[in-house]
Amino acid sequence: MSKYLFYPGCSMTRSARPYLDSLNAIREDIDMVLEEVKDWNCCGATEYASVHRIPAHALVGRNLALAQKQVNGTDTVVAGCSACYLNLAKTDYYMRQDASLNTQVNDALAAGGLHYDPGSVQVRHLLDIVVHDVGLEAIKRKVVKPLKGLRVAPYYGCMVNRPDFNHRFQNEEYPLSLDRVLKALGAEVINFPLKTHCCGGHMTQISPPVAYEIIRRLIDAASQYKADMLVTICPMCQLNLDAYQGDMNKHFHTTYHMPVVYFTQLMGLAFGYEAAELGLGKEFVDTRAALAKIGVEVPEEEVKKKRPSRRRKDDPSLPMPIMPEIKIEEGES
Repeated sequence: MSKYLFYPGCSMTRSARPYLDSLNAIREDIDMVLEEVKDWNCCGATEYASVHRIPAHALVGRNLALAQKQVNGTDTVVAGCSACYLNLAKTDYYMRQDASLNTQVNDALAAGGLHYDPGSVQVRHLLDIVVHDVGLEAIKRKVVKPLKGLRVAPYYGCMVNRPDFNHRFQNEEYPLSLDRVLKALGAEVINFPLKTHCCGGHMTQISPPVAYEIIRRLIDAASQYKADMLVTICPMCQLNLDAYQGDMNKHFHTTYHMPVVYFTQLMGLAFGYEAAELGLGKEFVDTRAALAKIGVEVPEEEVKKKRPSRRRKDDPSLPMPIMPEIKIEEGES
């Protein structure tokens, strides 16, 4: 079993809970032990670095400092969220390259009794771990229900491969890591040209019309290639393409219906897990028709748990999806 420090980030514990649930379901199958970084905090997402550079890096640096204190048998910090991964990797890299930044961040951390030595932990994305540590052959050996007949569009988003500080991916513009994982599961992987295009990030909160056009391009491209679903590695990408697809359809008077799921969910299906164990059914865009192609049934009660976004016609606020209520068991973060 390979051990890693795990940084879940805010999304995986709430709106992207199916990502975490599916990872927890399959981690023994891929010989992965995850030790959560104790007392972790938000990474600041995509905006904070634009507000104030030093506090932004100090916010991320606190997580790195906590991980450094927790190093025991592994110095690798794994993040499933692309924004979290990029922020952790970026702060570590810039602190290594910039002595002044290193000093200022550690001065800030000292107020909380912490210190981070840049380079003392490795920051890696979950997909990188699955491809290079677990390996495609090991994944193939675990497949008991191949995803044969399911056409999928691999969607990386824009943050994992660029700027790729530690050269984890072979091609920043057209990566193939996720493609290979999905092929190992038996799925039919389309040649998706927009695989690293941006999902819009928080543009849904800044300029909805711009966000809808960004989302439309991605959904339309997957539809033109006759994909049954988009498969992603990032909670923000999944949220934008899934939760705002209905608003995008209303804006353009279109009828796109493109399910968006996490790669760990498809791994779980191929490994023989039930849809409910993997959080399937909680999407805004119904996955049932697509999954029926491979004989997977999503229980009706799982689908009923989700609540679609509803806004009054006279509501002047920006569109925000209403996420399903998730019961957090005692002891979970």
